Amino acid sequence: MKQITSLQNQLIKDIFLLQEKSKARKKSQLFVIEGIREIEIALKNAYQIEQLLICFDLFESDKLNDFKRLISIDTELIDISKEVYQKIAYRESTEGIIAVAKTKDHSLENLQLPKNPLIVVLESLEKPGNIGAVLRTADAANIDAVLIADPKTDLYNPNIVRSSVGAIFTNNIATASTQETINFLKNNNIAIYSAILQEAVPYFSVNLTEGSAIVVGTEAIGLSTVWREQSTANIIIPMEGQIDSMNVSVATAVLIFEAKRQRNDQKI
Repeated sequence: MKQITSLQNQLIKDIFLLQEKSKARKKSQLFVIEGIREIEIALKNAYQIEQLLICFDLFESDKLNDFKRLISIDTELIDISKEVYQKIAYRESTEGIIAVAKTKDHSLENLQLPKNPLIVVLESLEKPGNIGAVLRTADAANIDAVLIADPKTDLYNPNIVRSSVGAIFTNNIATASTQETINFLKNNNIAIYSAILQEAVPYFSVNLTEGSAIVVGTEAIGLSTVWREQSTANIIIPMEGQIDSMNVSVATAVLIFEAKRQRNDQKI
């Protein structure tokens, strides 16, 4: 197994850039995954691991055989020092293992959907933590796709990878412009339910059992006007307290599980 102990090693410099710079991730089509659970989930969902870097001062060596059964024979295994690990690790508690993985193509053209899909659309969300939280909810509800319209941060931002706790790898995700997303939904006869305050009805009053897209925007400015114009219906979560809004990831979870409730009731 190759060993790296120098912070000046070019691979270590490259990995540091992947953690810090979106441009580096996009140019190389590589990103970094930290932690046993996240790497295992990525491997089980057909992500290609280029390098697996292990700090044996922190990693339980008996788990290495488990990884060897999952990784490709082309994956390079590298033993790194604790100093090197601490340089490139984004988090402190990632068990001494870091992977460099290939990104996937997330274009709409490659999106495969079942009949009557349940989709969530996120427009222009800027906070990686919110995106990661929605991806966790999407995985928990086993929805059919998450579409990110007019993205403001790249999907493989380390904060999205971290906050999704591996759900970035389990979800069916596509990115596109807002207009491309609307065209895709219309062409596939998917009803659009936009979370907008104006001219809105309570979220539980609409039929989410057919092909449906729940569309949410930023907490600061909400959705762009075109969604209101193209919606099947605008929906709202009634507020009964003194605060007039919810965190976008929490609101999205409420809407997703209302759709799941309706669909489960229909099966009874």
